Amino acid sequence: MTKRSPFRYFKTSPEIIRLAVMLYVRFPLSLRNVEDLLHKRGIDASHETIRFWWSRFGPLFAAEIRRKWVQQLRARSNWQWHLDEVFVIINGVTHYLWSAVDHEREVFESYVTKQRDRKAALNFLKKR
Repeated sequence: MTKRSPFRYFKTSPEIIRLAVMLYVRFPLSLRNVEDLLHKRGIDASHETIRFWWSRFGPLFAAEIRRKWVQQLRARSNWQWHLDEVFVIINGVTHYLWSAVDHEREVFESYVTKQRDRKAALNFLKKR
């Protein structure tokens, strides 16, 4: 089964959408500034369109960047990670926050569950 492209219903090319979202996220620019930069490059997109693209594709791009970052970390010979568990109370109910932390204390994955058992731990490890 082939994976469908998230850009399949958009008339604008994926490269332009990626450029607009990355300009907005990477640099301290407003949506209207990104609109002006794209207009100077001959791309006509409104600030509302850029906001829609950001809300739709931002998490997708962030997950892709995080996945590449983790792969680069795993390629290092001295890379280690640890599983950390913290009890948190959300609306008066005890939950368990599982975090994967590398040797530089960077949290690269987290998972919240209501149960503290083997199944919850395995779900987190499979998610990674």
